[in-house]
Amino acid sequence: MRVMLAEDSTLLREGLVRLLGEEGHEVAAAVGDGDALVAAVAAAPPDVVVVDVRMPPTHTDEGLRAALEIRRRWPRVGVLVLSQYVEKRYAAELIAADATGVGYLLKDRVAQVDEFLDALDRVAAGGAAFDPEVVRRLLAHSTHADPLARLTPRERDVLDHMAQGHTNGSIAAHLHVSQSAVEKHVNAIFDKLGLADAAGYSRRVLAVLHYLKS
Repeated sequence: MRVMLAEDSTLLREGLVRLLGEEGHEVAAAVGDGDALVAAVAAAPPDVVVVDVRMPPTHTDEGLRAALEIRRRWPRVGVLVLSQYVEKRYAAELIAADATGVGYLLKDRVAQVDEFLDALDRVAAGGAAFDPEVVRRLLAHSTHADPLARLTPRERDVLDHMAQGHTNGSIAAHLHVSQSAVEKHVNAIFDKLGLADAAGYSRRVLAVLHYLKS
């Protein structure tokens, strides 16, 4: 897998380079700001990029804006945001545009290296990988509070897992319920949110997050 990194912390950037190299991945570029990342992708698009949110020069949202540009210009390049922050405006835009090949993890909540590597694999393969806390913050700031309020606590749990990119089987395993029970909850969620039925977890994520953006 060819990976490019954008991280302004030299120690973390070099640590990721070493980790990914040890896992057999090619780190084609490791840069310290969003503009440099976009330039590197333009020169030779990788399979996936890992990008921080707050980087030079303003340390606000340069990384997410670079991620959006990469998604727009090179839609086959996976984008995994790895940050301490949930920048809600651009995060929703990034996810709602197309939830295939995209992920958003919070640095402080990645407890195991394997979790990060698994998320990177999923995003590079066209899947999705979202930290549950990111999903919760996006859901909490949706302007569509009333339809979401109609969901039961269990349906909210299922929706959280759907937005993280889990399949029905994976959700069933996480929630310790049957897959048929998850399927019933999914159908109820789509009914209550007024969403058309969709097959495939990526399209389900896309449908949910399109709703959040609309």
